[in-house]
Amino acid sequence: MYINVEGINVKYDEFGKSNEKIVLFLHGLGSSSLTWRDIPEALSKHFHTIALDLVGFGLTDKPHENYTIDYFCKFLDKFLSKMGVESTEKLNVIGHSLGGYIALEYSIRNKTRINKLILFNSSGLLGKPTPLLCDYLNAVLTIDPVLRYNNLKNVFEKLLADRIRLLPIVVDIFVSIIDMPGAKHAFESAFENSTSTTLDLNTIDTIKEIPCLIIWGEKDRLIPVTFAEKFREILENATILIMKDAGHSPFIEKPAIVYQTLLDFLVT
Repeated sequence: MYINVEGINVKYDEFGKSNEKIVLFLHGLGSSSLTWRDIPEALSKHFHTIALDLVGFGLTDKPHENYTIDYFCKFLDKFLSKMGVESTEKLNVIGHSLGGYIALEYSIRNKTRINKLILFNSSGLLGKPTPLLCDYLNAVLTIDPVLRYNNLKNVFEKLLADRIRLLPIVVDIFVSIIDMPGAKHAFESAFENSTSTTLDLNTIDTIKEIPCLIIWGEKDRLIPVTFAEKFREILENATILIMKDAGHSPFIEKPAIVYQTLLDFLVT
């Protein structure tokens, strides 16, 4: 489905009844709503789930903007308003990687409307890119198409605990999207803005009472698992789950376990 938000065509998936509690899914850098696979639809038995392609990514339009965390948060406000979500309506927000950074900053700005927060392998505390993040950017910007494909495949394999889990179609879809007008600019801009900045630790203290679940793949090479503990130190009341035999995207590698974990956390 698509909705026009101030001239930007936004791709999104929506499941469940509109009178149920909302669960909003925010994907990571260079990704899309496809990354969540069947989880939004599975959770729709209990919730009203919305998974969108963030502005600049997936099949959503890619305007020539400065893709700061502030820009993403303001875009989310406009998107939710256009979707008919009341500003007083409580949200459960799930963010992965860059989406986690956005989810945290959005929660800081809208803490009265956040019911629960779930972070998967979140950025927001980096301050500088990790080596694999640099490899990711370099692969995206590689000009030769064959070399770029191979470089991206190598990066994506390293995102998983076991490289054999990578489906070739994942690389194919990524390449088809990154070749769209504006896609490389959006990627590079979001990369620079999200890896060179960190959350304001003074303001993040204001959301420590929001129930938060931190899920991290133990074998994450993109954002190492040590950052999970750093987040827990800041979000004092957060519950943390380190998933063995999982990398940067536990919901792809361990979908059944992740689904049940999300359900248990959200319904209590």
